[in-house]
Amino acid sequence: KSMEVTGLFHVAIKTNDLDATVKFYTEVLGMKLVHRPDFGFPGAWIAAGDSIPIIHIYAGGPALGADGKTPYGTSALDHVSLTIKGWDECLERIKKLGYDWRAAIVPGMSLWQIFVHDPSGVMMELTFDGKVENRPTPEIPPDRVYMAGVPFGAPKKKAA
Repeated sequence: KSMEVTGLFHVAIKTNDLDATVKFYTEVLGMKLVHRPDFGFPGAWIAAGDSIPIIHIYAGGPALGADGKTPYGTSALDHVSLTIKGWDECLERIKKLGYDWRAAIVPGMSLWQIFVHDPSGVMMELTFDGKVENRPTPEIPPDRVYMAGVPFGAPKKKAA
């Protein structure tokens, strides 16, 4: 066949708080801030390891809706899923930095998931391959079990 989708290139996220959003992806998820061309408005490109930047963040004028505000949350987009390694360290960072979270084990598969919202309200699904985690399947406390369509987590407030 001559045409085929070969992967996801990037996800673009609008934000009211560029610094907090960059910190979420770099400090909580351990991703890397990389060079971003000067588009004439604030933003950042975030990469997974040495790969291409898969999260594009932008702020300022182009991030504003018709009402002059940056939208919050994911609207019709429910979540963005990243493949990730290091369940224990990831969950420890999320807890240490005060983010609300939920988790799930995919039935019949070795996929483990942590759900957390970035500072712009975008839900991230962090997907781990249990076969390479070198630990038993996590026990998820009943009050932390992710259920699709059940909202959780208030926006994380910026520390004063």
